[in-house]
Amino acid sequence: MGLVRLADTPLRGLNTFGIDARARLLWRLESLDDLPQLHQALRDDARSGHPQPPLVLGGGSNLLIADDPQQPIVQMALRGIRIVGDDGKSVIVQAAAGEAWDPLIRWTLSQGLAGLENLALIPGTVGAAPIQNIGAYGVELRDCFESLDAINLVSGTARSFSADDCAFGYRDSVFKHADGENWLVTSVRLRLSRTADLKLDYGEIRAELTDAHIVAPTPTNVADAVSRIRRRKLPDPAVIGNAGSFFKNPLIETELAAALSAREPGLPCWPSGGQVKVSAAWMIERCGFKGMRVGDAGVHERHALVLVNHGHARGSDILALARQIRGAVETRFGIRLEAEPMVVGAAQL
Repeated sequence: MGLVRLADTPLRGLNTFGIDARARLLWRLESLDDLPQLHQALRDDARSGHPQPPLVLGGGSNLLIADDPQQPIVQMALRGIRIVGDDGKSVIVQAAAGEAWDPLIRWTLSQGLAGLENLALIPGTVGAAPIQNIGAYGVELRDCFESLDAINLVSGTARSFSADDCAFGYRDSVFKHADGENWLVTSVRLRLSRTADLKLDYGEIRAELTDAHIVAPTPTNVADAVSRIRRRKLPDPAVIGNAGSFFKNPLIETELAAALSAREPGLPCWPSGGQVKVSAAWMIERCGFKGMRVGDAGVHERHALVLVNHGHARGSDILALARQIRGAVETRFGIRLEAEPMVVGAAQL
């Protein structure tokens, strides 16, 4: 098929929040050979006066559609995983942007490669992983990132990005800012190891392994443990619409963290690069939002960081609840929460 053009397309099945919305125009890219055609089609659409830049859609797992998007959508459907480098100790794996993230991890584990196990069961696609610098259980994508290939949807220029070029931060990269918003990631390369250096001391991983009577864990054991923990804590989007953690854990200065801890006993804090990361979930729960429901928009009963769609919430309903939560946390704690998902069709949170 290569490049597929769809007009007035329903998006409910293409975003994990399950928001009813429609795309004016959607292009599904299935082959790199069709990049020139896609670039020309987007240029023609822009000349017709339609909003730009296009919205790149992967698995729809880090997205809140507040209203019908008017910019064209590019859905990544590129496939392929292969080993492109091997020095005997480390291996470079290249995966196309449209590959699903968790199946990629399972493929690397089947090849005897370690490094991604703590990132198991994170929803979404490979192409979205560096944009968000996904992370979980003490590991971030940048820890095993080698490079990526991308094409500029405005100029048509292709280039590779190193880790420095990507400017990775906490759930952040150059692609989330003005200088990088026109780049379409087409493939990602990851440097993995044949020798496991397991990270077991974050969250409940070690306890989960102990409960399973595993004393000498393998990377696959760790991935399985992380998956079980995530399934217990986070709701399945196939059952109830959500985008995982909606807010980032804020990074604050040490002095403010000390003052807050004195005033708010029990506030979870973790040192992080000269600053302190504090628990957004804890603050949201202390403000009384855990389990709250406003119409079909709500906060999950087991995890205060997860906003949910109980069935027929509009994107604007989820956004209104998020703003209410942010205001309450800022009033009580003096900290302004930042959303993880991209908000489309409305002003940012």
